Amino acid sequence: MADANPFAYLNFVFTLCPPVGPSAVEVPMRGRFAKIGIEAGKPFKPEDLPAEQKAALDTGMKSALGKIKETVATLGKEENGWRVATNGFGDRQAYNGNYALRAAAALAGIYGNDAVEALYPILATASDGERPDTGMKNYTLTFPAGQLPPANAFWSVTMYDGKTQLLIKNPIDRYLINSPMLPSLKTNADGSLTIRIQKDAPGEGQAANWLPAPNGPAYIVMRVYWPKEAALNGTWKPPAVEVSQ
Repeated sequence: MADANPFAYLNFVFTLCPPVGPSAVEVPMRGRFAKIGIEAGKPFKPEDLPAEQKAALDTGMKSALGKIKETVATLGKEENGWRVATNGFGDRQAYNGNYALRAAAALAGIYGNDAVEALYPILATASDGERPDTGMKNYTLTFPAGQLPPANAFWSVTMYDGKTQLLIKNPIDRYLINSPMLPSLKTNADGSLTIRIQKDAPGEGQAANWLPAPNGPAYIVMRVYWPKEAALNGTWKPPAVEVSQ
């Protein structure tokens, strides 16, 4: 529905979130929207608009989406190819009217907690400087001995399809590797832990650490729940994702 008629869909969504309570600050903004037919429960029929107005709406939507994606790409700071943000998620007061950031947070990982609850490093590029594409390459993520994500609660590395940001159907029904799985994972001789990120099953003896990936672009999110101070102040950094042979 959102793709076919985004403004009609928005009018429907508005019926579910009236501007009352904390949302009352949106009343003036919604008044502006209403001038062009964006109003809770009202029909929105772009086919009835003149061609020039339809073209302007299309241009506006593409421009806005482009700005939101640009904001996603600059969330936080880059650490070894990961985007690590300590201010990307929060409540209405934290966003303080920054709707581009608010939309970027929803696009990158809807329902995200603020930093003291969880950090969400998002993989932007692998060690070759390219966005991860597991249809073309295999990758590894190695945590040196004693350098697992510093979480008071738990951590995870989750794989999504880079096109849809949905989980990937795979033959072993594994969608993430996380700290509760540590007893079943295999460590290297030096005590490090290597996660194998690829679409095909790895060689014999390596399946325990396999994170199945899509046949195409990958969207990989690390989560550190109740992060320790080392994660919050940047002393600990997520290691680079390496292209493997």
